[in-house]
Amino acid sequence: MNRWITGARPRTLPAAVVPVAVGAAAAVGEPGDIAWWRVVAALVVSLSLQVGVNYANDYSDGVRGTDDVRVGPTRLVASGLASPSSVKRAAMASFGVAAVCGLAIALSTSLLLLVVGAAAIAAGWFYTGGPRPYGYMGLGELFVFVFFGLVATAGTTYAAIESVTALSLVMGAAVGSLACALLVINNLRDIPTDREVGKQTLAVRLGDARTRWFYVVLIGSAFLLCAVGAVWRPPVVLAFLALPLAIRPARAVLRGAVGPALIPVLGETGKLQLAWGLLVAVGLAL
Repeated sequence: MNRWITGARPRTLPAAVVPVAVGAAAAVGEPGDIAWWRVVAALVVSLSLQVGVNYANDYSDGVRGTDDVRVGPTRLVASGLASPSSVKRAAMASFGVAAVCGLAIALSTSLLLLVVGAAAIAAGWFYTGGPRPYGYMGLGELFVFVFFGLVATAGTTYAAIESVTALSLVMGAAVGSLACALLVINNLRDIPTDREVGKQTLAVRLGDARTRWFYVVLIGSAFLLCAVGAVWRPPVVLAFLALPLAIRPARAVLRGAVGPALIPVLGETGKLQLAWGLLVAVGLAL
């Protein structure tokens, strides 16, 4: 069981929880009653998609051999802890849970959500799967920003009150910025090995120095967008209380941390995202 928990990459799960919390909080105070059961279903969808993406990446990178030499956390297929077929089944099962819960939401709101859900699952699989994975072409951050930022946040607001608000889109962009920051740290750490196997992530394309500044810009954007969100809900500036948590990881990145030294930065970025998300949710709800 421990190997499957490891393969699910628990440190990435804040990226699934935060958009739902923020999207639900953005729905508070809007016209109409909040359907809380749909918010819970949206959380299950988000978590299942995140876990599904993690297993799918483990499977696809493992069978391609791009994870044979890694600095980061253990991968199931590359390390031989699980067979490729079992990891693939785990990915499909996770996507299946997301599909079932998403269907329940769609049936009680709009069937157009089925298209959005299908696109999210397809994007999750083809990130590193299929003959031309877009994650190998430097488009991974775009997927994360759209689906774990805009779609997950505004989609939760829609599931709650059957309406997408300007505030939910602005905060979705902020959520997406922090989710991208997590991916950027992963890809920054893996630049040497990714370059060797021809995996052209955005970090490989930008190069080491520009990727480090990109990380800082993403972190800063999340806070700046909170200032924009304050136009609608002034208490959302509570998010700035999380700013001190950004100092140490940003400093480590700008000072040139590489390889194993970037692993703690990933954890600290996850903690920043979680604290920021909690404060934003409280601010929006107030």
